Amino acid sequence: MGIEDASMRNGRALSDQWADSVVVRPRTTEQHITVNKRLVLGFAISILTLIIVTAIAITLSVSFERCAAESSGALAANGSSNSKWKQSRNTNISYRDSEDGQQPWRHLRLPATLRPRHYDLRLSVYMENFTFSGEVHIEFECVHSTKLIVLHTDRLEVDKVLVYSDSKKAGVMRIQRRFHYQPKQVYVIALHREMKPLRTYKINITFHAHIEHELLGFFRSSYVLNGERRFLAVTQFSPTHARKAFPCFDEPIYKATFRVSLKHESSYQSLSNMPVEASMSDEDGWVTNHFSRTPRMSTYYLAWAVCNFTYREAVTDSGVVIRLYARPDAIQSGSGDYALHITKRLLQFYQDYFKVKYSLPKLDLLAVPKHPYAAMENWGLSVFVEQKILLDPDVSSFSYQMELTMVVVHEICHQWFGDLVTPVWWEDVWLKEGFAHYFEYIGTDFLFPKWNMEKQRFLTDVLHEVMLLDGLASSHPISQEVFEATDIDRVFDWIAYKKGAALIRMLANVMGQPLFQRGLNDYLMTHMYGNAARDDLWNKFSEAMQREGKDINITQVMDRWTLQMGYPVVTISKNDSLDNSVTISQEHFVYDTDAKIQNPELFNKSFQWQIPLTLAVGNSSHISTETIIWVSNKTETHRVGHMGGETWLLGNINQTGYFRVNYDLHNWRLLIQQLMTNSTIISVGNRAGLIDDVFNLARAGYLPQNVPLQMISYLSQETEFLPWHAASRALYQLDKLLDRTEDHSLFSDYVLRQVEPKYHKLGWPATSPQGSFMQAAYQTEELQREVMMLACSFGNKHCHRQAVSLISDWISSNKNRIPPNVRDIVYCTGVSLMDEDVWEFIWMKFHSSTAISEKKVLLEALTCSDNIFLLNRLLNLSLTSDLVPDQDVIDVIIHVGRNPLGRHLAWRYFREKWDILNSRYGEALFMNSKLISGVTEFLNTEAELNELKEFILTSGGESAPAFARAVEIVQANVKWHILFQQQFYRWLRKAPDG
Repeated sequence: MGIEDASMRNGRALSDQWADSVVVRPRTTEQHITVNKRLVLGFAISILTLIIVTAIAITLSVSFERCAAESSGALAANGSSNSKWKQSRNTNISYRDSEDGQQPWRHLRLPATLRPRHYDLRLSVYMENFTFSGEVHIEFECVHSTKLIVLHTDRLEVDKVLVYSDSKKAGVMRIQRRFHYQPKQVYVIALHREMKPLRTYKINITFHAHIEHELLGFFRSSYVLNGERRFLAVTQFSPTHARKAFPCFDEPIYKATFRVSLKHESSYQSLSNMPVEASMSDEDGWVTNHFSRTPRMSTYYLAWAVCNFTYREAVTDSGVVIRLYARPDAIQSGSGDYALHITKRLLQFYQDYFKVKYSLPKLDLLAVPKHPYAAMENWGLSVFVEQKILLDPDVSSFSYQMELTMVVVHEICHQWFGDLVTPVWWEDVWLKEGFAHYFEYIGTDFLFPKWNMEKQRFLTDVLHEVMLLDGLASSHPISQEVFEATDIDRVFDWIAYKKGAALIRMLANVMGQPLFQRGLNDYLMTHMYGNAARDDLWNKFSEAMQREGKDINITQVMDRWTLQMGYPVVTISKNDSLDNSVTISQEHFVYDTDAKIQNPELFNKSFQWQIPLTLAVGNSSHISTETIIWVSNKTETHRVGHMGGETWLLGNINQTGYFRVNYDLHNWRLLIQQLMTNSTIISVGNRAGLIDDVFNLARAGYLPQNVPLQMISYLSQETEFLPWHAASRALYQLDKLLDRTEDHSLFSDYVLRQVEPKYHKLGWPATSPQGSFMQAAYQTEELQREVMMLACSFGNKHCHRQAVSLISDWISSNKNRIPPNVRDIVYCTGVSLMDEDVWEFIWMKFHSSTAISEKKVLLEALTCSDNIFLLNRLLNLSLTSDLVPDQDVIDVIIHVGRNPLGRHLAWRYFREKWDILNSRYGEALFMNSKLISGVTEFLNTEAELNELKEFILTSGGESAPAFARAVEIVQANVKWHILFQQQFYRWLRKAPDG
């Protein structure tokens, strides 16, 4: 039986069972024994006999191992990798039964018989041929008697294995056989005699492997400096790739300390989690760096790099040394200074907020040209892809700066949530990713209070976005069981990140900030250097509430939100009675209501939540103080404040809850009327929330299609960015549904009638007398940008002329005077309207630009062309050119698919190149899922749906969750056209011109 038992699956961690010291227990001193000469002689003869017998045994053992290795290859080949060997969760099964009866190397989880305490890892890195060799000494404790050592290896060639006993009879233990079992990526060592509980042992393994081109494990990358290609090697171990770099117990629960040594040519430098403790140079031009011992940590947070970067440095008030390493030219230009500056401030912020000190003496930020993710929070050595950490303020837009800021804030938060306290198992990965995503907004508000991220951008960028995904019938609970290794990558999706963040925000608002912070502090202090599960967090929050006399069982409340998929729609209706009562009901919100009929096994479950519904009553001049109602039943009746005929109800105040709110049609009309006459009575957050809810309720058939269109008619009076942002997101989604229909101009013209008054009022960014563009306040600048983007996207002629003029000026003068904050709009509009020469000009600028942010904007602009030949050329160039980073290749394909003229081209290209794309991004499942959903989300014809289904069958993608979601989304698109398209256009034909 593995580590995960039934109690763990339910979110209950082991009671800090691994939190004991890693120091080896001292052995009792051997008693001195007096011997006479005869005993000495007899003892000598015995030793000689033992040596002869041992020599014979070793000879036989070598032969046996060779046979075992051959047979193990057959065993691995014949073992059915398709069989789902589910690990037993029955705590009554003995460890011996688990080993002897079920062969523990066939399980997903390692057997719970051993636990590592310390790794001594020594590596020699050969950059000239991209290989490395290593030797690892692992000190471990035996928890239950066993003859087997089962640990992880993948793509490693094991050269030699020795096992030592630290018991009274110390010495080398005889190995009966050893073999690699590839289906589970484990290496098995069978000993001749049993290891005993509570004793410590050591294993020494020498090995060698390649530094991979694939961006996982220990991989290589390159960049060009002064015309010379230079190489570097760096690690990416999360979630299950440390085993590609060294033999280890590669599960989060197996925390240990690490001491790393790296040997390499002296022309390179090396980095790891801890500072260099000693450095030794050889006469042959090689250097060996010995790094200090780490705290207890999981294998996937170990990291190292070999590169020839330079760095900038800062030191916090508490003495933590922060260094940002990057290409020498990037460091020289100051591109890393911004990230270095905010990191210094963030370390202090998190220490103050959590009331827990940062644990290490240093923190390195490493900017690499290629990486499978935006960044990775390795403890003390966080790795970022260059686009997410290098900033050129002269050419970077505000949106680029904001995105970069939030990536840095996210990774620094992980030094506490993830590194210091690690989830027990991958089913609760949201415990670290949800917190880090939530604190992106809290931490950014600390850095830039005027951005108001948590109360505003969180709504559109997190809450609204994840509710689109979580409203699908193919969604899943935020805590999901992991049965196979392939399931581990799948838990890293937007449900874990964004829904996790939304639930944490909801809970923080229910508890109040002081109690929320107290609960977090207790959680971190109790489980530091250890592992925790969701119930550990809920218990600390409950204790914090109880100390203040608030008897709320957080576990009971939150289990409904974490163990059920989806979320509720709460419907609030006024009653006809005179007692000021309302009826409140809840049901599972699903876009495709037919799914409840098609999948009765899933939807026959009684989906109910304990909902903290905040409610206010308002009229044309006043809104009441909010009250909180806990809704636990399918339908409830509650009394509220006085309600007249013109009184409206508003639920989910400031959208702190993770649910949608629907009303009777009369209440919707009153709310729309309020927005038209005096929108400021309703908060900015709720104005954005009303827009998002009304569009999505109509999309799912809860409301007539004209209601959302009527609501946005107030936008010309809206002065705040957030409601415009919520509206633009909804309108772009609709536009992609409609842009290939005959009557599309009816929709685009209606949108322009709402947008143009505000567009003409705000205009374009102002210029100074010297001709440069002046910076505006954040909210003003973002609102102006949002309205400009809508105007240009939906065909405003003035916006088009202005963009063309700016592009023409750039080409003729070779001086780019376009404001950084609107360059993406101008570039895209110019490429779509102007001739092939402009496309070539932008392509040339992409090649020559050295600013990471500018290259990204230029590349995406090339996808806006209305020339199919150029779009096809771009797709082929992006996949084959080293100039385009892997993440940008995906973005190019997705953006071509968003272009109405390129949609079918991108879809066809995706299918033709699937084998190449899947081999490149297959293991980086997050990127693969992004690609699949991005290419398919706007397919909306019956023919495209059939092509998708056929492709999934022929490509073997039936089991991929991303494909299941894609089919559901395209089916919903097709269904919307059948059910609602005529109704939608019928209302637009009758809509008023104003």
